[in-house]
Amino acid sequence: MTTNPATVTLDSSGGRHLYAQVDTLRAAGPAVRVRMPDNVTAWAVTRGATIKQLLTHPDVSKDARKSWPSHTPGSVPWLYPWTDVVSMFTSDGDDHHRLRRLVDRAFTLSRVEAMRHTIQAIVTDLLDDLQTQDPAAPLDLRARFSYPIPTRVICDLFGVPADQRPQMLRVIDSVLTTDVTATEAEDINEALGAAMQALLDTKRSEPGEDMTSLLLATHEADGDRLSHTELISTLIAMIGAGSETAVALINAAVRELLAHPDQLAAVLADPGRWSDVIEEALRLHPPIMFLPLRYARADIDLGDGVVIREGEAIIIAFGAHGRDPGVHQDPDAFRIDRADKQHLAFGYGIHYCLGARLARLEAEVALPALFQRFPRLTLACAVEDLQPQRSFIGTDVTTLPVVLQRTP
Repeated sequence: MTTNPATVTLDSSGGRHLYAQVDTLRAAGPAVRVRMPDNVTAWAVTRGATIKQLLTHPDVSKDARKSWPSHTPGSVPWLYPWTDVVSMFTSDGDDHHRLRRLVDRAFTLSRVEAMRHTIQAIVTDLLDDLQTQDPAAPLDLRARFSYPIPTRVICDLFGVPADQRPQMLRVIDSVLTTDVTATEAEDINEALGAAMQALLDTKRSEPGEDMTSLLLATHEADGDRLSHTELISTLIAMIGAGSETAVALINAAVRELLAHPDQLAAVLADPGRWSDVIEEALRLHPPIMFLPLRYARADIDLGDGVVIREGEAIIIAFGAHGRDPGVHQDPDAFRIDRADKQHLAFGYGIHYCLGARLARLEAEVALPALFQRFPRLTLACAVEDLQPQRSFIGTDVTTLPVVLQRTP
C-alpha cells in the first residue's frame, strides 16, 4: 500500500497528544491523509459535520471484503479485530441487519433496565471491599472499581466462566493498543481466537441462558444464519465493546469531578444531575477516538479540494465531534451545566452502539454510589500525570490512583 509524502502519522501516545493532533487535523481540512502502523493509510475525518455526513453516506461501507480492494485480509495483524472479523460491525445492508438482530434482544430498554439490580450488587460488593482498605493509602480505582463493573456485567451476560475471564479480558484489552509490533499483534489475534473458542467449547458442553449459548444454538441450528466465523467475530465485538466503553466513561467522570469540586458539589446536592455528568464526560472524554475503518464505494467530494476516491479507506474520529469548536463553545472545558452536550461517543447512524444504554446505566449506578460512600475521595496524583492508553483508538487512562479519604 503506497503512502503520500504529506501523510500525517497518527499518534499512538494517547491522551493530550491525541487530542492535540485531532485539533490539528480538524484545522487542516474536512479529511486528511494519515498513516497508521504497517503503512496503512486512510482519510482521517475530524470535523463534526463531515463525520455525520460520512456516517450516513450511501457510498461509505464498513465491509472491507467488498469495498477495500487494496487490502488482503490477514495481511495487517493489528487490523484483524477491526476489519477482518465478520460481524455486524464490519458488514453492510442485509448482513448487518441479520447479525445485529441476533444480539439486539439482549440490549432492549427493558432488558437493560432489568440489569440495574445486578449492577448495584456488583458496585456494592466492590465498595465494601474498598471500605476495608487504608483510607489514606493510594490505590488504583480503575483496577479496583471502574474496570470490574462493566467487565463483570458483560462476562455474566455472555456466560464467560470465572476461570476464563482473566485471559479473555487481558487479550480484549490488548486489542486497543496501536503501537504493537506485527509479531505482538499476531500473538494477540491468536490468543483472541483461542479465548473465544474456549468459551464456545464450554458452552457447547454446558449451555446456559447466556448470550453465548443462544448464539451457539443459532449457529448449530442454522449455519447460514450465523456462520462459525461470524459467531467468533460477534463474541469479539460484543465482549470487547461491552467492557471498555463504560470503564473509560466512569474513569473520565471521576477525574473530572475531582478536578472540579464545585461541579461535584452541585451534583451531590442534586442527584438528578448525574445524567449531566455522564453526558459531559462522554462529550469531553469519548471512550473511543478513531475507529478503524470505513471505505468509499464511490468518489466522495468533501469540498476544499478533498476527494476520497473509490476504494480508499476512511477512519472516523468519533471522539472529535464533541470536542469540535464548530459544534460546541469552549469545547475543552468540563461543564455539567452546558446546555448542549451532543457527542458521537456511541456512534451515529445504523451502526450506533447497541450497548449505549448499558454503559450509561453502569455509570449511573456506579458514580453516585462511589461518591456517597467516599465523599472525600481525591486524586493521588496530578491530572496531567495520569498515564493514557497508548492508542489512537481508546482514550482511557491505564491507572487512576486515588486516596479514599483525603486529609482535611
